[in-house]
Amino acid sequence: MKSIWSHTCRIPGRNHLPGDLDTEIAVIGGGMAGILTAFFLAREGKQAVVLEASTVGSGQTGGSSAKITSQHGLIYQKLIADWGIPAAVLYGRSNQEAIAEYRQIISSRSISCGFEKKPAFLYTTDQPDAIHLETMAARKAGISAWEAVDTELPFAVKRVIGFPDQACFNPLQFLEGLSPSLTIFEHTPVLSVKGPVLTTPHGRVRAHKVVFACHYPFPVIPGYYFLRMYQEQSHILALSGAPSLDGMYLGIDTGGLSLRSSEDYLLLGGCSHRTGQTVHDPYGSLASSARHLFPHAHPVCQWSAQDCMTLDSLPYIGRFSRRTPDWYVASGFGKWGMTLSMVSALLLTDLICGRPSPYKKLYSPFRFSIRPSAPRLAAHMAESSKGLLRGLGSGIMRCPHMGCRLSWNAADSTWDCPCHGSRFDRLGHLITGPAQSACHRHRLIP
Repeated sequence: MKSIWSHTCRIPGRNHLPGDLDTEIAVIGGGMAGILTAFFLAREGKQAVVLEASTVGSGQTGGSSAKITSQHGLIYQKLIADWGIPAAVLYGRSNQEAIAEYRQIISSRSISCGFEKKPAFLYTTDQPDAIHLETMAARKAGISAWEAVDTELPFAVKRVIGFPDQACFNPLQFLEGLSPSLTIFEHTPVLSVKGPVLTTPHGRVRAHKVVFACHYPFPVIPGYYFLRMYQEQSHILALSGAPSLDGMYLGIDTGGLSLRSSEDYLLLGGCSHRTGQTVHDPYGSLASSARHLFPHAHPVCQWSAQDCMTLDSLPYIGRFSRRTPDWYVASGFGKWGMTLSMVSALLLTDLICGRPSPYKKLYSPFRFSIRPSAPRLAAHMAESSKGLLRGLGSGIMRCPHMGCRLSWNAADSTWDCPCHGSRFDRLGHLITGPAQSACHRHRLIP
């Protein structure tokens, strides 16, 4: 289950919270979004502490494929259809600024993290029209996209769209270089937040402002994020002995693969599905693809990534709810967490410091439009209802978050919640939220 980043980087550990503490800002979550937010706030002279349930970068950041791009699937034609060209322009600009900010930080602080500038490509073997429409939409959004039919991939494609000046890196090495000057408490899960008071097993933190950068915001009320998000899993193999790729690739077809090189390894990803759904041997499927495409390569590690998906494909970045003016949130990054973590950190810093931002309205958690949200809302509610009713009366264990019945994930040996994506190990220990507590072990062992 450990990613290639965990194999190549060990960030020095931090102590847990020593007791009650008062601070200006409390950031919940020590992943990319939380660490970047604390970094920018500290640069503004703000007193910020990071409360991390496990260790820095141990959650979704450590499971990322670590692409830093403004190319997020077929996003621009969807944005134009749902929100108009100005929204697409803002989305593209904010993500391009995020790429530039990573480059500037890494250069100015001399962080050794395998940062490489590479083009990013979407490819298809049977939907050339979709690629062409995305190219036209991306250009309307101000991005210098181009199309081609020839690639370095070991199989034929019908068409690709390329974005220039994108990037990739080792996210844990980046956090290792960025975090030494920050106040971080590891092994300090936040159990509850009531107004300005955060309760942990080691003491209470009183903060003037609270930032939920914990992947999935765990309060049920207010915010109601459980109605507006679900989680998806995808799976990744790190291959040794595969040829190096100059670009980063993502297939838009059903079963399409993600491919990108990282130093001596090729990362091959795919088999995406809603968390909690039963999928037969995803790693075996990826290994079969690897043998076919790269017969001289062999896997050195495998892991799964988990992503929060919003109903309209835009993340929630801004004030948590109208009832909690001093709470902020960064969540719902889809499969583009590295870039959108930077977008979040920059935007939240502007909001907390009282500065205007052109991106505030685009990413506001208060937005709602029935057109982009309705199809996913209906599907999400249907899946959640099935999860709540599944195994009724059979003794199947419920998730402590909202009572959904868990599913056994044989590929990763975990218990997964199909409603909102909480995951537990074989013995019921919490791996990732929104649940905040473990399950009863004796009823979980399959």
